Amino acid sequence: MARAFIGLGSNLANESGDSHQILRDAVHALQGLSTNKTQVSSLYASSPMGPQDQPDYLNAVALIHTTLPPHDLLDALQKIEQLAGRVRVRRWGERTLDLDILIMDEGDIFASDNAENPVPKQMIMQDERLTIPHIGILERSFVVQPLLELDASLSIGGIILTKCSAATEQTGIRIVETVGWAD
Repeated sequence: MARAFIGLGSNLANESGDSHQILRDAVHALQGLSTNKTQVSSLYASSPMGPQDQPDYLNAVALIHTTLPPHDLLDALQKIEQLAGRVRVRRWGERTLDLDILIMDEGDIFASDNAENPVPKQMIMQDERLTIPHIGILERSFVVQPLLELDASLSIGGIILTKCSAATEQTGIRIVETVGWAD
């Protein structure tokens, strides 16, 4: 079983509701992919990363425990996006729902031999469909801040997330609701 940190984002409504409801529904759908209770960060509002003539995003990160291999997990996430009426108008543009595998562990393989505090080994992969860890995590406060809520000890490529600029500079993001918003 592997831990997978899933990024959630939305800035468009659909027939079932606004971005807040879309993300709540997505968290409930993610629970179906997890062998444990899904953990969810606070809900953040952030300025758009791409074109600025679009609504602000709502963002969060969910932590699931899954037996799915990475590509099967990606396929499952894309099905959830489609069920939410995913609309992608333009690159880095507005979206009904965006789900990304941010970080995924290698399951029961550990990076340290410390039995008292085992550190799961992070998966590193890149192909035409999927890159893990997700590209650009270290530059995105709307990803780093919620990740750190779920695991303050995370690092990527030897860079401790608490020390990267996206963790220390919180420009363009704000907490909308604290933990428990998706219940």
